[in-house]
Amino acid sequence: MSRAKPSVIMQVAEKAKRLKAEGRDIISFSIGVPNFLPGEHVYAAAREALAKDSGQYGSNRGSDALLDAFIAHLESLGLTGYTRAHCSTGIGAKHVIYNLAEALLDEGDTIVFPTPYWTSYMDIAEIVDAKVQLLECPAAQDYKVTPAQLEAALAAKPKVFLFNNPSNPTGMVYTRAEIAALAEVLVKYPDTWIITDDIYNRMLFDGLEYVNFMQVRPELRERTIFIDSLSKTYGMPGWRVGFMAGPESVAKAVTTLNSNHITNLPEITTAAAIAALTGPQDVPVAKCAEFQAKRDQVMAALAAIPGVVCPRPQGAFYVFPDIRCAFGKSHNGVKIANDVDFCNVLLDAKGVACVPGSAFGEPNALRISYTCPTAQLAPGLARIQEFFAELQ
Repeated sequence: MSRAKPSVIMQVAEKAKRLKAEGRDIISFSIGVPNFLPGEHVYAAAREALAKDSGQYGSNRGSDALLDAFIAHLESLGLTGYTRAHCSTGIGAKHVIYNLAEALLDEGDTIVFPTPYWTSYMDIAEIVDAKVQLLECPAAQDYKVTPAQLEAALAAKPKVFLFNNPSNPTGMVYTRAEIAALAEVLVKYPDTWIITDDIYNRMLFDGLEYVNFMQVRPELRERTIFIDSLSKTYGMPGWRVGFMAGPESVAKAVTTLNSNHITNLPEITTAAAIAALTGPQDVPVAKCAEFQAKRDQVMAALAAIPGVVCPRPQGAFYVFPDIRCAFGKSHNGVKIANDVDFCNVLLDAKGVACVPGSAFGEPNALRISYTCPTAQLAPGLARIQEFFAELQ
């Protein structure tokens, strides 16, 4: 436990919440929650399940109906041929990833993933005492890993390659050609497990399609584990439903860990999850269009700030601007040496909460989550512009 660290994202969110409780006018661009609620059919399913509650334990793997709904979702993404035996569930995708780390990594094994990375990747790897190899992907290469970088890393035969597409924190999406180029490298290194954490697969902009390594090189299927979640797509982060699909041996291991960790997903949560996956999809479709419009609004605001560089995200609901132009400057006499200083001074001076990029392994940037209420977005962006204009 001495290796475990609390989430930096949650720490920023808690500070913003505390300041708001003290009466400050705070606009939060910090925590990655979608800030919308699922359709009424989801609540109706939960109420019906509550009325018919069995009070019994459920399946360690997940109910048959939930697994079938997830398999249908996989098929809609073009990932076919999965059965219940290939799948398992967890209390959110984070729990599934933790279980996979326990199942696939022994102490001292190496896990490889690109930076910027989601904060929990590093935290989970450290808890299970794995070695971490980072593939640095700066703004200059659109925060994307290259085939050459991947080739160099896989030559050392790491146990796991962890890949996130669309990306949190950058919002970047890999094209089919980019996925194909990386897959060509992956097929040459059969000793490495591949985890694709693709929970934003339904949140794509500009007409882009979701593509997985297995679709371009089917032989990768025997060592690829696909991760998904209800949290972002359906506005259900607090319901805590995550999924995995992969080789039967891996799904069995995750299910066995469930039997010791959680026993099963709650019955009411399961009913809501089935309704979300199988019911009307109008809410997630509408929200995706809304997020694309918000993305455009954020990018326009950042483009008006001299010195700020930001690759154009095409998925999820984040932008990840490079803010090095602010380092070494001061705001009202307070020096800004790095991204942490920047975020602290911005929050104190302007009441805008962002997460420093160093939390994601990229200290030259910060993450803006633009899922706040629409009425808050323009004022929050204006405050950021004012802050930059006041730097000396």
